[in-house]
Amino acid sequence: MKIIILGAGQVGTSVAESLVSEANDITIVDNDVERLNALQERLDLRVVTGNAASPSILDAAGAQDADLLIAVTQSDQTNLCACRVAKTLFNVPTRIARLRAADYVDYPELLNDSNFAVDHSICPEQIVTDYIRKLIEFPEALQVLEFADGMVTLIAVKAFEGGLLVGKPLKTIPQRLPNVDARVVAIFRRDQPVAPTGDTIIERGDEVFILAATSHIRKVMTELRRMDKPIRRIIIAGGGNIGFRLAKAVEGSVNVKLIEHDRRRAEHLASQLGKALVLRGDATDEALLDAESIEETDMFLALTNDEEDNIMSASLAKQMGARRALALINRKSYVDLVQGGRIDIAISPAQTSIGQLLARVRRGDVAAVHSLRRGAAEALEVIAHGDAKHCKVIGRRIEELDLPDGASIAAIVRNTGQSRTEYNELVAYEVPIFEVIIAHHDTVIRAEDHVIVFCTSKKLVPKVEKLFQVGWGFF
Repeated sequence: MKIIILGAGQVGTSVAESLVSEANDITIVDNDVERLNALQERLDLRVVTGNAASPSILDAAGAQDADLLIAVTQSDQTNLCACRVAKTLFNVPTRIARLRAADYVDYPELLNDSNFAVDHSICPEQIVTDYIRKLIEFPEALQVLEFADGMVTLIAVKAFEGGLLVGKPLKTIPQRLPNVDARVVAIFRRDQPVAPTGDTIIERGDEVFILAATSHIRKVMTELRRMDKPIRRIIIAGGGNIGFRLAKAVEGSVNVKLIEHDRRRAEHLASQLGKALVLRGDATDEALLDAESIEETDMFLALTNDEEDNIMSASLAKQMGARRALALINRKSYVDLVQGGRIDIAISPAQTSIGQLLARVRRGDVAAVHSLRRGAAEALEVIAHGDAKHCKVIGRRIEELDLPDGASIAAIVRNTGQSRTEYNELVAYEVPIFEVIIAHHDTVIRAEDHVIVFCTSKKLVPKVEKLFQVGWGFF
């Protein structure tokens, strides 16, 4: 696939890193010559220097025969203009734009082919905000990811000494959860994947990925890992886009204090938030944290644009008694260094938000993609199409599939063929009923199943995509 990426910032670079190793022809456009040169030195891609919305620059980048344009510069206006130019002058088949302002998303008619010609829009800040909200809901988790419109949840937890996960074979899980079907889909031990079988015994410190129907996940977590106390009090460091969005989203359910250094920004935040308390100050100020009773804080979230400040403030908050500490960190190498020490959770915004982009690039009908373990692993929701004659997965038991080592089918979401009646302003409409099937060796895949596949390495993804491809004879 020939792909043009506009913007060599955090998101654009992460997308390039993920796609360049998958036999894609990548060209990246940016105004920053030094940044482009650094990318070209370590990645196999082309670079073009210039204004990403300029017709001549898009022409030089190869827009005439590009399959996909991903506009992820820092400017919404540049991204929108580039999509319009790519459609009008070069007829690029698929155009994706990063939009930070909610105004554009609130008026979807602005994005259709008659206007800005955006096929798909993403807002990384909102994706990260939603991701952190899930971590507040499940404070014992390292990652919380949803599939099939929220019907299935995948949670990563750290096994601890004395916990119910440690020292027992996985085959005993059904005995402790007789009415709930759940599956351990992957285990990482000292950063290396361990293939889970019924006889596998989890050790202290293992990173364990557990999948179940969302309606059951709370019960699963209660049984398999001692539940932390609910989050009641949080302190947010940084009132930027993510800090503000998060404070506004959770201020109705938890006690929120938000620390912002800039006076004008703090005043603006105070006028926009209802219950949250906005404090003007420095989140690395020990006296300020002490005055705000950091030792009684359930979760400290360092969400500024400065990753060094985030590391320092989160570490300090943890040392002073905060129950859990989370930090936004842009560089993946930093994430691996700090997570698990004083900082409980380190999040790379680019890696967190990249899934929506990858879902548009993956071959086949991929409904969702989640990047796991800072991009090392990946989970996909693939829709099976075709029939037994033209697709290698349909009508076959999972044990019969030629899955590559390190890839496993974790669950299936299936349309039951039944429906229920719902009402919207006294208007009745039928909603299809789906069921969640935790995959076992004898589970048979049917056409139109949503199949959730876990890959311990993203290098396995092309093989999985090929397995689900439909032969031309079917069409």
